Amino acid sequence: MTCASCANRVERKLNKMDGVTASVNYATEKATVSYPEGVAPEDLVATVESAGYTAQLPKPPSAPAQEQADPAAEHARALRERLVVSTVLAVPVVLLAMVPAWQFTYWQWISLTLAAPVVVWGALPFHRAAFVNLRHGAATMDTLISMGTLAALAWSLYALLWGGAGVPGMTHPFELSIDRGGGTDAIYLEVAAGVTTFLLAGRYFEARSKRTAGAALRALLELGAKEVAVLGGDPAHPTERRIPVEDLRVGDRFIVRPGEKVATDGDVVEGTSAVDVSMITGESVPAEVSPGSAVVGGCVNEGGRLVVRATRVGADTQLARMAQLVEQAQSGKAAVQRLADRVSGVFVPIVIALAVGTLGFWLGSGAGVAAAVTAAVAVLIIACPCALGLATPTALLVGTGRGAQLGVLIKGPEVLESTRRVDTIVLDKTGTVTAGRMKLVEVVPAARESAEKVLRLAAAVEDGSEHPVGRAVVAAGRERFGSLPAVSDFENRPGLGVQGVVAELAQLPGLPDPVRAATGAAPLTPASGAGRVIAHAVLVGRPSLLAEYGITLPRELAEAAERAEAAGRTAVSVSWDGRARGVLVVADTVKPTSAAAVAALRDLGLTPVLLTGDNTAAARAVAAEIGIDEVVAEVLPEEKVAVVARLQAEGRTVAMVGDGVNDAAALATADLGLAMGTGTDAAIEASDLTLVRGDLLAAVDAIRLARRTLGTIRGNLFWAFAYNVAALPLAALGLLNPMIAGAAMAFSSVFVVANSLRLRRFRSAVPRSSAPPTDDAHRTRSRRHTFGATDG
Repeated sequence: MTCASCANRVERKLNKMDGVTASVNYATEKATVSYPEGVAPEDLVATVESAGYTAQLPKPPSAPAQEQADPAAEHARALRERLVVSTVLAVPVVLLAMVPAWQFTYWQWISLTLAAPVVVWGALPFHRAAFVNLRHGAATMDTLISMGTLAALAWSLYALLWGGAGVPGMTHPFELSIDRGGGTDAIYLEVAAGVTTFLLAGRYFEARSKRTAGAALRALLELGAKEVAVLGGDPAHPTERRIPVEDLRVGDRFIVRPGEKVATDGDVVEGTSAVDVSMITGESVPAEVSPGSAVVGGCVNEGGRLVVRATRVGADTQLARMAQLVEQAQSGKAAVQRLADRVSGVFVPIVIALAVGTLGFWLGSGAGVAAAVTAAVAVLIIACPCALGLATPTALLVGTGRGAQLGVLIKGPEVLESTRRVDTIVLDKTGTVTAGRMKLVEVVPAARESAEKVLRLAAAVEDGSEHPVGRAVVAAGRERFGSLPAVSDFENRPGLGVQGVVAELAQLPGLPDPVRAATGAAPLTPASGAGRVIAHAVLVGRPSLLAEYGITLPRELAEAAERAEAAGRTAVSVSWDGRARGVLVVADTVKPTSAAAVAALRDLGLTPVLLTGDNTAAARAVAAEIGIDEVVAEVLPEEKVAVVARLQAEGRTVAMVGDGVNDAAALATADLGLAMGTGTDAAIEASDLTLVRGDLLAAVDAIRLARRTLGTIRGNLFWAFAYNVAALPLAALGLLNPMIAGAAMAFSSVFVVANSLRLRRFRSAVPRSSAPPTDDAHRTRSRRHTFGATDG
């Protein structure tokens, strides 16, 4: 395809097939087609070929990647060769025509010798496309270009051979407008050669720009590893073999060495390391992984050796799904673009009719034949439906590609229209505003008790528990002390807590406290004679568990527990040896960036609403911390849909941000759904935008980028319409020399593409991390400029 009219024609042909719905994207040169069971893909290809074009089916995702030439690069290279040769030949022709003092005897014949190869060979792609379309009864942009350049060459030949232009010593001045008295002694070889060269330059830079606009998607598709080292054979003595990543299967164990890419999505089985996730999430700080951690294919291992068990392969991986979402978005059309498509569909016939009318008008008004032909040629050449066709696709190419770099996946152009109208944003609490996992936030010891001892003994007993509260206590204990004391007689009391016996080293007079020893001094052992082991019967859980053993909380601990519950937190009582020793406060903590994200959303003109199934006290505590005034708490999943519907009934345009299965229905109901990429597949499928980063600031980026992309599309379309509305009358009135018209036409397409490329400079709202990188992280980051979150 060479212009928007081509895409429009192919789309019409496909849509004429029974049950077929097709959308053809000129910028990506791809068609998205829905077809019924009775239609085969080969029938679709045949229909495209019957329209005078070629098509091929996309390769399946599981097909082995093969090194092959890039058709877009080959096309650009061929255009560059024609452009270079045409420029060398056309420049002398233009200079001789523009400077009468340089017009020596028989200069016009030298100009013909130089201009003819430019018009015939240089413009051959235009002529060939025009001929193919003519055979199928169609007219496109190439038809206008071919008619205009051949008309200028044909008139010049007539003037040289049968008019007065071929006589020795003939000269004529160069004018920006058209001379109404021009006769058969006027030649327009500079127009034929200059216009061809300008249009080749426009096509070449357009091809380069379109390739640059799609670079982000190509980079995304190329992120994955090509080979992988798989472990097989006896698990006790595994053997290693390298296979293509396409042969990897779910359940296979594979090795990721330092500096290598993770081959596919999986769970870490062995090893610990820091993994550079910036290429997937946009996060600049490496993620620490250990056995049990999930890793995403395409990320780079910065530290130690990892053994990973594959959980997703091929088209099911997060990287493949990201690429699919980006490509779907780039293939779509905004509502405003469909108007441009309808205009470009009838544009070429209208321009040809206008050129014929211009020719007749000038002849009828008494102007010379040369002037009439020149004005008609200018009309043919200056018309540009290409700018209309490129307005939306190029902006989508760059905008969605930049979004993928920042961890924002836009599902389609319709989403862009929604972001402009949104005035209310509903935020799910757990997993969106908060981390979605429990964390120890406070240790309140009883009088004359050590907070460290309370935590150490409680964490030791909870180490046998699978409860989220217990895991939070254990994580805090391991982070503080490293290892925990051994536990015997462990018992899990469902709904109440846990209990067990913890053995630890007691302190003898004059010797260091074992807590201090655990944090720096040499450890004490019974064998050294420095201490003795004593056992504590420890209870950790609800006050009712302590009450079973006749233990009550003293006033200061009871008040601490009440304050925690009032703030929506969980209070865990700790006792040993028959006395209450402290209270542990556990809560789902607010993400560090949530408050800044809420403030940024307000700056965008959105009213935030916190929505959660948690109790009102917990919800209001979180809302107060991040600056949200409107809170809806204690709602069931189906009631979340009702809340969104109620806000819409109030006249609001609602966006919803969520991450769980319980948010999927509300995300689908909202005018704009944003799913956290760290959430469930159901939530992601129901949303319009996917935020790969588990960070609410990504929602700010998503809305800002979507609005910026929509603004670029509207700016492109305004320019494309305004250009044609203004340029065609000027050309018809003879106020533009055809060569100037050709330059303006080429510039219009290049301008639209260049304007879209400005989106590559979009900056994330997430500030650059202030954390000092490790040497390994620094070395890796220095070679990963393509998908960094803060790259320009």
